[in-house]
Amino acid sequence: MTKPSRRSGPQGISPRPTEDEVLLATTGERPDAHKHSDPWRVLRIMGEVVEGFDSLAEVHEAVTIFGSARTPATDPMYAKAVEVARLLARAGCQVITGGGPGIMEAGNLGAREGGTLSIGLNIELPFEQGLNAYVDRGIEFRYFFVRKLMFVKYSSAFVVFPGGFGTLDEMFEALTLIQTDKVKDFPVVLIGASYWKGLIDWLKDTVAAEGKIALRDLNMMLVTDDAEECVRHVMAARTKRAEPSRGG
Repeated sequence: MTKPSRRSGPQGISPRPTEDEVLLATTGERPDAHKHSDPWRVLRIMGEVVEGFDSLAEVHEAVTIFGSARTPATDPMYAKAVEVARLLARAGCQVITGGGPGIMEAGNLGAREGGTLSIGLNIELPFEQGLNAYVDRGIEFRYFFVRKLMFVKYSSAFVVFPGGFGTLDEMFEALTLIQTDKVKDFPVVLIGASYWKGLIDWLKDTVAAEGKIALRDLNMMLVTDDAEECVRHVMAARTKRAEPSRGG
């Protein structure tokens, strides 16, 4: 499987700017340039949010699977992602991914094999990666922050496979929301104990040791190599959410 290019185009052609890039660009010679364009861009952002809400309105108890787009089908983690997604599907969970190649493709494949709705939330990149062949319902987003909203709003858990900056970004956003009580009973499962060991050790021995987080915050994550343990953890949280509130 070829790795999607994100930096250079064919024959040295520069990639076209994305909507995120245009939105975040400095104003250059005219400090007031965005004063004329940004109010109209808000309408496009609003339309993208409405489209996402409308397309995913009936999605419930979905689990989002994150991981590297660069993971080839020959990698053991690809097969593990297929297995996890298939087990989640058979347990009654819909599956969401970023819709691209690698681990995302594996998640969508496992969802389809398990007989559940396979969802892909794709993002506009300088060179389009496109939706993988196993997505049943795909949505294209121009803005990363709108896409990230959809991941959290329509997911009841995150399963995180080895990945890079994008994977870490999604994972830490979820952990921040959990830590600040913005979301509750929201499992975050890290698959690949050896891959995540260095990060977990750093969080424990440096970040928590210096008081930047509480040691108990590490309990927000389950680290495992066992697909069945992952699914049990996700389903236990679903059961807890379904329990009647004790607050009366």
